[in-house]
Amino acid sequence: MRVFYFTGTMKKAVVTYTFLAYALVSLATACSNPIKTKLKGSWHSKDGTSKLNITEKGFIMDDEAFAEDYFVRGDTIFTSFQGNQPYSSFVVQKLDDHYLKLLGPDSVTVEYSR
Repeated sequence: MRVFYFTGTMKKAVVTYTFLAYALVSLATACSNPIKTKLKGSWHSKDGTSKLNITEKGFIMDDEAFAEDYFVRGDTIFTSFQGNQPYSSFVVQKLDDHYLKLLGPDSVTVEYSR
């Protein structure tokens, strides 16, 4: 029966590879955003007065002729027209596959459904 012994260099390699694997898994988990994935699609308000269309790159409210750029941080959607600042922020208060509740920049809550 053979017994394998780790040398000092091999121990360092094992620790290094373990750390790299952990770092890659952590990075992949941090970069995935389930809110952005669930947001995509066409939404209409409960009272039927406004529409919201969210694509991979655009945020279109009320059938406007242009799509605003957006990004998501935590539970907040930041929008801007062609990268101009300041950003408009919308807070996602509740989100599931068929329901969206947004708090707009003017502190008005709007409920949407698909």
